[in-house]
Amino acid sequence: MRFFHLLSYVFPLPRLCTALTAGGGRNLIFSLLSSVLTFHVINIRTDIEFVFFGGGFDTPCVLARSHRINFVNPKKPLYGHISSIDSTGTSMRLTWVSGDLEPQQVQYGDGNTLPSQVTTFTQDHMCSSSSPSPAKDFGWHDPGYIHSAVMTGLEPSSTFSYKYGSDSAGWSEQIQFRTPPAGGSDELRFIAYGDMGKAPRDASTEHFIPPGSLSVIDAIADEVDFNKVDSIFHIGDISYATGFYVEWDFFLQQISSVASRVSYMTAIGNHERDYEDSGSIYTFTDSGGECGIPYETYFPMPTLEKDKPWYSIEQGSVHFTVISTGHNWTQNSEQYEWMKNDMALVDRSKTPWLVFTGHRPMYSSGEGYLNVDDQFTKEVEPLLLENKVDLVLFGHVHNYERSCSVFQKECKAFPKKDESGIDVYDHSNYSAPMHAIIGMGGFSFDKFPYQVST
Repeated sequence: MRFFHLLSYVFPLPRLCTALTAGGGRNLIFSLLSSVLTFHVINIRTDIEFVFFGGGFDTPCVLARSHRINFVNPKKPLYGHISSIDSTGTSMRLTWVSGDLEPQQVQYGDGNTLPSQVTTFTQDHMCSSSSPSPAKDFGWHDPGYIHSAVMTGLEPSSTFSYKYGSDSAGWSEQIQFRTPPAGGSDELRFIAYGDMGKAPRDASTEHFIPPGSLSVIDAIADEVDFNKVDSIFHIGDISYATGFYVEWDFFLQQISSVASRVSYMTAIGNHERDYEDSGSIYTFTDSGGECGIPYETYFPMPTLEKDKPWYSIEQGSVHFTVISTGHNWTQNSEQYEWMKNDMALVDRSKTPWLVFTGHRPMYSSGEGYLNVDDQFTKEVEPLLLENKVDLVLFGHVHNYERSCSVFQKECKAFPKKDESGIDVYDHSNYSAPMHAIIGMGGFSFDKFPYQVST
């Protein structure tokens, strides 16, 4: 399932480079160049060329340039990933990317065929400001067309196969996937993380390179290979494209070895949504002007409507309440009222475990407004205690941290080690939620402070 397409290019010689001197004159630099470079190339639906630069960042000049290279089939259906649409485990949404505007199909199970719904987005949908944004002004790349279809009539905790595409645009390989357990069943095996992004599989450089993302996704693929994973929850900071759209394609290709085979659920993070004058609580420019639009197009979750990216879903014995920490969460806001009602209605006899998740954390040893917003904790934390939330999962801080059972910055209970030496939180005598920061999906780890206040 893990295919890495490499392309080697021999730069011809000689090449002539013109560079400016410090005095404003021109030097002609004659360079003999003979080199073979290998690149990891994926189908981005447009012609590409390779340019070899010299002269450094101050006085860059072109040493060699390849001819334009085109993809044999820019309409090829690619990067399919599946997600749950409800808690039954009987319906799964498949989403993929193609250069083809015409509806395609998904063929699954015993001869079932469904047409795709097709959508896209344009530069006009993106955000900009007084300063140019990558998304609208200089990082644009045509995203092609995003196809989506819902496979129905499945059985939970069962294995099926599918392929997607069309006779004119081509077909994907036959892919085997497993549905998650239905809400109310006994067991769920899920993996959760935040802050993954993508890294190149060659020596190239990008504006964000989470170095661990490749090893994390490869390790998860091994777990999926041995049927040890029912679903994945990626809680914010998804691709880190931040307006450089071709990087969404690289991210989708990177996760396809797992996201095409098990339910890949997501939450929105600051690098998908936050931007000034966008309606986000935080006015940083972290999304590069994307303002949530590519994220919601590539990863349609079971939300109420567009730009309201909060939802809940049940898998096995767990009820997941998934929120957006970038949208208004203050008391009496629409999202706050939804959180309040969603958690209050959980049937704990059916799903005894209640997991609350979003991107920005309530607690972290890395102090500061960029890590923890005390107002968010003040507004939302009482809901967690009131509804006896068991586990709280956040990302945003790029490390792993686990708390005691905590409320209002006080430990109400501590875990005890079982006979295997594993910390166990006993919620039969409930005191407070346990929080875990899991923003270790790929980025270099944030450093812990030398002294942690208690």
